[in-house]
Amino acid sequence: MQKYLLTIIVGLGLTASGVYLLVAKPVAAAQTEQSSAVFDADGKLELPTGFRKWVFVGAPLTPNGLNNGKAGFPEYHHVYIEQKNVDAYLKTGEFPEGTVIVKELTRVLDPTFPDGSRKEPSGRGYFNGEYNGIDLTIKDSKRFASTNGWGFFTFGHHPLPYDKVAAEKPVTECAGCHIANVAKTDMTWIQFYPLLRDKQGY
Repeated sequence: MQKYLLTIIVGLGLTASGVYLLVAKPVAAAQTEQSSAVFDADGKLELPTGFRKWVFVGAPLTPNGLNNGKAGFPEYHHVYIEQKNVDAYLKTGEFPEGTVIVKELTRVLDPTFPDGSRKEPSGRGYFNGEYNGIDLTIKDSKRFASTNGWGFFTFGHHPLPYDKVAAEKPVTECAGCHIANVAKTDMTWIQFYPLLRDKQGY
């Protein structure tokens, strides 16, 4: 009798394991492919949340003081990408569908020299000031087929709070520059981000 019960228990265990594998794998796959981008009923992109917990890949700076007072983006560009998408890029050299790249801008802290720098105990240089806007790009080859599979958005170039939704920017404002300069590196300025450029892992 005990042997018979043991056989039944083992059989039920194997059946449960099989069902779990059949169900869990599709769920895991769906979660992996899911994008953090959320569009509203009008097709506008909602302001992302939690991105400051993503992987920080770099912070280029083009201050006004070094660009005759007319820099296109006179702030630090704090760039964040979800870890799963960084991992995918390091393995394949391409970002998966649904990848979101957030660029949060911060002003240069109170410049005191003509070149926009200031003096601090660590020396003369550039330091982060207040938050000043968010730009975002998302990879969706179907939705953004006309711009090499990437859509570009901005939630305002101004201090907090940011705009809550954003419409896709015209090609002339964002995508055109990426197509002309970084089309070969998946529409991303990889050369500015050592983690992605050198593929050393982390």
